[in-house]
Amino acid sequence: MCPTIQRAAERVSTQTDWLTSAHSFSFGDHYDPSNTHHGALMVHNEDTIGAGQGFDTHPHAETEIVTWVLSGSLVHQDSEGNSGVIHPGLAQRMSAGTGILHSERNDRAESTDPVHLIQMWVWPDESGLDPGYEQRDITADLTPGSLVPVASGDPSHDSAIRIANSGATLYALRLNAGGSATIPAGRFTHLFVTSGSITVDGERLDTADALRATDFGGTTLRAATEAEVLIWSMSKRLGQW
Repeated sequence: MCPTIQRAAERVSTQTDWLTSAHSFSFGDHYDPSNTHHGALMVHNEDTIGAGQGFDTHPHAETEIVTWVLSGSLVHQDSEGNSGVIHPGLAQRMSAGTGILHSERNDRAESTDPVHLIQMWVWPDESGLDPGYEQRDITADLTPGSLVPVASGDPSHDSAIRIANSGATLYALRLNAGGSATIPAGRFTHLFVTSGSITVDGERLDTADALRATDFGGTTLRAATEAEVLIWSMSKRLGQW
């Protein structure tokens, strides 16, 4: 399949007095049977949460949830006793497993600004796993031009954090203007520009634009400006073990 581009403005969104959430796939009240997932990636939301606000305690099950903060900080607490403050450069995942309760809030006492983040949900290889949590600061690894494995369940990838899907790897890439990198090969690829502008095969993608493709990779990505990109490379589709 040739790559398809989803422009930022094409996403549906949820708006409240404290949250703006743009959905790359069907989510919540926004259901489109032709846009439910890509590979094993089920959710890719771009959220902006107002100061002192957030998601109160709520349940999840049988989902690997990876959060990447772009600006501000997000406070995580869950029913397994895990807690943490997620900030830019910190890799974080929560494995919901058989069931977990958690909250995510922009409620640090010193915070007066919104928190801006990307949250991504991946289907696990098997159900019935114990809930889990992991976070790791990888700021020092995010040097321009370095393709950094953030989260993976692939045994051939030494990623910062581990997820329970052996066919999925999330990479983060930062580039200076004029810099380039090679997109990793994958049966399913989902590329999202978190900031700046890039070109792929002559197609320009700006902030919050995304590219989806199958049997893709080896292509050179070039930065038109200083940019950051998140790339999922997946070998399996949803429900395939």
